Amino acid sequence: MGCGMGKSEQQLKKRGKVSISVPAMRAALLIQRWYRQYVARLEMRRRCTWNIFQSIEYAGEQDQIKLYNFFGFLMDHFTPASSERNLISHIFRKNEICRDTEWERYFCYKSIEVPDSYNGPHLTFPMTFCGVSKLVEAFKHKQQLHARYVLQLLGETWRLLRILPNISQVAACHTKEITICGDLHGHLEDLLLIFYKNGLPSSEKPYVFNGDYVDRGKNSLEILLILFGFLLVYPNDVHLNRGNHEDHIVNLRYGFTKEVLGKYRYVSALRPPKSTHHAVNGSKTPTMNNRNTELVESRRRVCSLTHHSPAPAHGHDIPRRSLHSVPMSSQLNWSVEEELKRRRRLAGFDQSYGELQKSDSDSDPESGETAETDEHEWKQIVDMLWSDPMPQNGCIPNEVRGGGCYWGPDVTEEVLGRHNLQLLIRSHECKQEGYEFCHNRRVLTIFSASNYYEVGSNRGAYIRMGPDLVPHFNQYQASRTCRELTLRQSVGWTERSALRALREQLFVHKSDLISAFQEFDANKTGMISLRHWASATERVLNLGLPWRVLRPQLVSSTQYGMVDYQQWIRELSITEPKLEISDNSILETMYKNHSNLETIFRIIDTDHSGLISFEEFRQTWKLLSSHLNTEISDEAIADLAQSIDFNKDGSIDINEFMEAFRLVDLSAHNMSLSQEL
Repeated sequence: MGCGMGKSEQQLKKRGKVSISVPAMRAALLIQRWYRQYVARLEMRRRCTWNIFQSIEYAGEQDQIKLYNFFGFLMDHFTPASSERNLISHIFRKNEICRDTEWERYFCYKSIEVPDSYNGPHLTFPMTFCGVSKLVEAFKHKQQLHARYVLQLLGETWRLLRILPNISQVAACHTKEITICGDLHGHLEDLLLIFYKNGLPSSEKPYVFNGDYVDRGKNSLEILLILFGFLLVYPNDVHLNRGNHEDHIVNLRYGFTKEVLGKYRYVSALRPPKSTHHAVNGSKTPTMNNRNTELVESRRRVCSLTHHSPAPAHGHDIPRRSLHSVPMSSQLNWSVEEELKRRRRLAGFDQSYGELQKSDSDSDPESGETAETDEHEWKQIVDMLWSDPMPQNGCIPNEVRGGGCYWGPDVTEEVLGRHNLQLLIRSHECKQEGYEFCHNRRVLTIFSASNYYEVGSNRGAYIRMGPDLVPHFNQYQASRTCRELTLRQSVGWTERSALRALREQLFVHKSDLISAFQEFDANKTGMISLRHWASATERVLNLGLPWRVLRPQLVSSTQYGMVDYQQWIRELSITEPKLEISDNSILETMYKNHSNLETIFRIIDTDHSGLISFEEFRQTWKLLSSHLNTEISDEAIADLAQSIDFNKDGSIDINEFMEAFRLVDLSAHNMSLSQEL
C-alpha cells in the first residue's frame, strides 16, 4: 500500500517543480541537528585531548627547569669535597676548547678511514648542492652518514656559524618567495615532505628555519646535518634560528643527547655566566668564572641585542677561581629556599617583570673577588627562547612552562611600533592546525612538526611570503596512517593516547591522591563527591584540566554522584614491574621522577657507555633525594640496585633500567580501536 500523489503535486511536477513535504523537511533538520551535535562532541573531545597533551608537556618543562635550578644551587653551595658536586661539575666546568686552534683538533677527520663496505653517501667539500641532495636521499632511505663525514660537516658548519651575525636580514622580491618553517623536533618525515611540496633550498628559494630542530623525535641528528649542509651551500639564503631546545641541558631530558651520544659539552642558556671583578689599585677588571669562560666572547657577540662592550680577554689570559677557595661559612649564609629564589631571579624567572634590580653578588672573602651577573642581557635570551603570547594585556612570568614570560597584545603593539615592524612570526608552541594568529593578527605562530603528540594530533605547516609580506600557509600531515583515518577515528586514536598518558600521571601520584581524597572523607567511608574528586585531583597534579568533563573517561562508575576513590585507584588499568623491593616508597618516587632520574643518569654517564656503577647509582639517588627534600636510605637504594642488575655484572644499564620501570596501560591492550571509537 502506498499513498498517491496529490493533484497539486502532479501539477508542480509537470511545471518542473517538486515541493518538499513537511516530514521530509523535519527529517532533514533532525539530521542536520544531529550532525552538528556529533561534530561538536568530536571537537570537544579533540580540545580535551589537546589540553591533556599540552598540560603534561609543560609540566615536564617546568620540572626540568626546577631540576636545573637545583643543579645550579649545588654547584655554588655544596662543599668541594662533596661527591654530589663531582657528579655534575663537568656540566658547568670551564670548556677547555677555547681557542680556534684547539677547536680544530676536535674536528680532525682525516685519520678516520671510510671502509669499502660503507654504502652510504660520500661527501666532498666544499659542499655542493649535488652533495647535500644525495644526503637528503640517503636519509630518506634510512641510510647513515659515516662518522668521518659527520665530523667534517660539523667542522665546516662551526667555522661558518661563528662568523654569522646575530640578526639575519632576509629580503623577498618578485622573483622569489621566502619559506618559513617552525619547530621540527626530530620529525624527518615533515622536513622531507616540505622539501617535496615546496622544493629544496636554493638561491631562488630561500628558507628560514625557526629553531627547535631537535628532541622528542627520532631523527634530530639527520635534520641538523641536512640543514647544516644547505647552510654551507647557500649561506645567504638558508637561515637557522635557535630555539629553546638547542640547549644541552634540555637535550639531556628530551632525547637528543641519547640520540647523538656525542662527547662535546654545551653550556645552557638557563644558567647565566658570572662576571668576576678583581680590585686592582681601586679599579675593576672584568673576568669570568672559570666554568663559564667559553661564554664570554660568544655571549657578547651573539646574545646581546642592546649592549655594546669591549671584547673580553682570551680564555688563556683569564685568571681562574679555585673551587677550594670557597669557605664553608659563605655556603651556610643562604637557605635552600633563598638561594633557589635568587637563582630564579638571575635566570629571569622572577615574579616581577618590571625593571630589574641588581641581585646580591656572590663573594669570596679569601680571594677578594666579587661576582656579578649581567642579568638583563641573560634574561633577554631566556625570554626570547621560552616565552609565549597571551590574550590579556601585560607581561607576567610563564609559570606553566617554568621559564620565560607571557606577553599580551599591548606589548606586541609597543615592540612592533618601536621597530617599525608589521608582523612577528614565532614558533615554540604546537598548534592543532600548524599555525595560529593572535594579538589582532600581529603575532603568527608556525609549527612544522605534524603528529607531534600522537598520530593525528595536529597538522604541520610552513609559510611562503612574497614582497607583499602576506603569509600564505601550506598545511600537511606526514603520516600516511593519519591521512587514511576518518575524523572520528583520528580523534579516537589521539584521545586514547592522551588518556593513557594521563592515567600514568594519576598512577604515579596515587599516594598523594589518596591523601588528598581522605581530606574530604572525614567519616572514612571511602566515598567522596565528584566535585571533591575533581578538586583534589587538580590540586595534586596541577595540570589545569577539566576533570569533571574527563570523569566519564577516567572513572568507570559513580554512585549517586559519589566516587569510590579506593576502587578507582585500583582500576586505573596500569601495571607496574614486579621487583622484589622491600621499600615500596622508593618505587613510587622512581615512577614520579623517572624523567629527572634519567636526566641525572645521562649527566653522570660521562663516557656515554650507557652503564653506571652501583656507587654512581647510589649518588644519583642521593642527589635526587636532596632535590626532592626526602630521605632515601642507602639500604633501600642498594636493594633497588641489586634487583635491577639483571645480568649481575655490578653495573646498571640505563636504558634497561628505564624500560624496566615503564608503566603499561592495560586498557590499551584490552580494548580494540573499534571498541574505543
